[in-house]
Amino acid sequence: MLEIIALIALGLFAGAIAASLGLGGGIIFVPALVVLFGFDQHIAQGTSLAVIFPTAIVATVAHARMGNVRWRLAIPIGIAGIFGAVFGAQIALRLDADLLRRMFGIFLTLLAVRMAWRAWRMNGRPETEPEPS
Repeated sequence: MLEIIALIALGLFAGAIAASLGLGGGIIFVPALVVLFGFDQHIAQGTSLAVIFPTAIVATVAHARMGNVRWRLAIPIGIAGIFGAVFGAQIALRLDADLLRRMFGIFLTLLAVRMAWRAWRMNGRPETEPEPS
């Protein structure tokens, strides 16, 4: 029962962070499921993807109501993402769990370094938004 409560708390935390920061909850879910709950990497990733689906729908609806979704961009990117997901899932399922975990960690590290670098380069200047299409 305690594990269920902890998993619900994880869901609340990851959902709030993902929706407020505009990132996939997998950045939080996967490491937490592996490190805190001892999930195998493949199980953590699959579970994370299943959990992110309803979370993403709710967050998208909320942002769309505020006019923060560019549907002309989101639709083709989303369709391409579907095909990429099929390909990526096939690759992930063929990889050893330890290698997959290392690849995930490297990806998160590179992402963090790039974001920190951009923030440092901006040096307090606001980012410019791309032109609406």
